[in-house]
Amino acid sequence: MNKEELLESVASEIRACTKCSLWKARRNAVPGEGNAKARVMFVGEAPGFSEDLQGRPFVGDAGKFLETLLSDAGFSRTDVFICNVLKCRPPKNREPQIVEIEACTPYLDRQIEIIKPKVIVTLGNHSTAYVFSKVNITFSGITAVHGKFFNAKLLGLSVLLFPTFHPAAALYNPRYKELLVGDFELLKKELVRLNLR
Repeated sequence: MNKEELLESVASEIRACTKCSLWKARRNAVPGEGNAKARVMFVGEAPGFSEDLQGRPFVGDAGKFLETLLSDAGFSRTDVFICNVLKCRPPKNREPQIVEIEACTPYLDRQIEIIKPKVIVTLGNHSTAYVFSKVNITFSGITAVHGKFFNAKLLGLSVLLFPTFHPAAALYNPRYKELLVGDFELLKKELVRLNLR
């Protein structure tokens, strides 16, 4: 199977998944979408209301802002792969629970192994905490690590990790919006330097 077929196989499993209780209230699971050969992968926290309706990641207001940030960095959604730590929406968009993260992250791990990205951009606390835990980097909060690059071995892959704020945070706090825009400028420069853009 090629990468597209492998990713679709994982997506089919996700759509049928009942490993945690989130499946009971979902309209649609949200496996993720984008380029199966993406060199840059974006990992958020969990689907929200709009994502649950459409079965696609980052399609609400936070998604529109992410698309603007991507465009400013020289990308479109079809150039990258976008997904979340959780593939189903938590009730009322509450924080993911440990049991849900443990049940769901094997899917994310498989997506990373299939795509083999060179750069993983983690959006927010939960995705950064999970990815950092896989590579034994201490994580105390997104504010301390955002906008910094970390070379790591993840699932046997050499990857560059770049944590930043979740785009949803920018919708409620102008300061986070400013920081996110600045982080994406740093990301763009690094991707140009690495010839990945």
